[in-house]
Amino acid sequence: MGDQKNLLTTQRKALTINLDEPKYGTFAEIGAGQEVARVFFQAGGASGTVAKTISAYDMTFSDAIYGKAPRYVSHERLGLMLDHEYRLLDERLGATRGDRTTFFVFADTVAARNYKGTNEAHGWMGVRFQTEPRGPTSEIILHVRMWDKENVLQQDALGIVGTNLVYGAFYYRDDPRKFIQSLLDNLSSERIEVDMLRFSGPAFASVDNRLMSLHLVQFGLTNAVMFGPSGEVLQPSEVLHNKAILVERGSFRPVTHVNVDMLNCATAQFVQEPLVKGKSVVVLMEITMNNLLAAGQLDPQDFLSRVDLLGDIGFTVLISNYSEYFRLTSYFRRYTKEMIGVAMGINNLLEIFNEKYYENLEGGILESFGRLFRHSVRLYIYPMRQEAYDYYLSTGQTSTGDESANRQAHSFAANVLITAKNVQVIDHLRNLYNHLLENHYIDCIVGFDATILHIFSRDVLRRIREHDSTWEQMVPATVVSAIKKRGLFGYAATAK
Repeated sequence: MGDQKNLLTTQRKALTINLDEPKYGTFAEIGAGQEVARVFFQAGGASGTVAKTISAYDMTFSDAIYGKAPRYVSHERLGLMLDHEYRLLDERLGATRGDRTTFFVFADTVAARNYKGTNEAHGWMGVRFQTEPRGPTSEIILHVRMWDKENVLQQDALGIVGTNLVYGAFYYRDDPRKFIQSLLDNLSSERIEVDMLRFSGPAFASVDNRLMSLHLVQFGLTNAVMFGPSGEVLQPSEVLHNKAILVERGSFRPVTHVNVDMLNCATAQFVQEPLVKGKSVVVLMEITMNNLLAAGQLDPQDFLSRVDLLGDIGFTVLISNYSEYFRLTSYFRRYTKEMIGVAMGINNLLEIFNEKYYENLEGGILESFGRLFRHSVRLYIYPMRQEAYDYYLSTGQTSTGDESANRQAHSFAANVLITAKNVQVIDHLRNLYNHLLENHYIDCIVGFDATILHIFSRDVLRRIREHDSTWEQMVPATVVSAIKKRGLFGYAATAK
């Protein structure tokens, strides 16, 4: 991250903390050695900082100390560790030095690469700390994935990111963006991925964790983050593990009746698939960073508005850095072997068949399709009215790359719906498209509401800004209420 030449070394960060007299605490680490504590001991002056180190590797010992948790490498286990160790620290040292010390506990529970290299290398780490003597505590928790191929390198990376976490909590807590970027100081995203981050406590009263998670994607610490319907930050592997997944990509600016109908109809079909029946299903609305950056720079309020509205109507939201669909489905394959469904409109289907997006792949569009459709992936295609299709073609917002196909499209009768079965693709890809359609890699969405096909987010947005109240019929009632109540998308600023 940033200019690595001008960064503090990991040893210098640890030494700075060791020499910062009021800071004193415990390091509790399970699963990959006491990597963070080792950095502090090697830096020198550790007696000024380290009250205790502990590493309860044996499960019986660990349970006896911290209590049982469903999984040893989990958010729950990390919470038990922080609770127990901070309570002990305060009980044993509060009376003798609490008036001049800001206590802290660093904890991690990690599964590094095993001898056979067959396990998921990941971990939870966190720091609970005071900002003033006898003051309340605040907390930062994160989840990391380790990509080094050797166990010893993973241990080294853990020591670095853990030290960055502790240092950032002490010295960058008033600048969360700088804190996030500093997590990969002296590291790279090829070694460590941070895919979940949460701030809590009085030191972070003004911090919105959704925005902080977005910065993880923006600054390259991870490629995707997830939020629950209540706006809570979720850890993707815990949500997606061994689940069948259905996802709809969109701008959702704002979410419309069409967005909801598309996903509801696709869900009804998806759960009836033989490979899905009886399986746990996760349904997601996804927004890409490209979409969020469409205006040239990130608008935090616009981002939060979209996440809020999707949450208001009960959806889990994924923000990703995957512009191509095959990269998105490959991401899901990290966590599950179950079927994956992707719901989309005709315009997005045509974009998938636009070869310009695959010029960087050695195998071109065929390679992209090989990645996209392997291991039980199906596209569910929502129809489009003829006039809307014509608009897309005439404005260049969607291009098949074939003018003859465009002319054929215009020959349809005005009341014809464009579906996955009659959409036109470029001539030399038509046989490939037919193969995918006939073998149900691509399916038409059925049961849709034909009365709402005229609705597009851009028109809703325009009507909101032009004080045209007809927008209220184009979005769900809860979305209407939320836009008015919160003054979203310029409503409060322009409404009369």
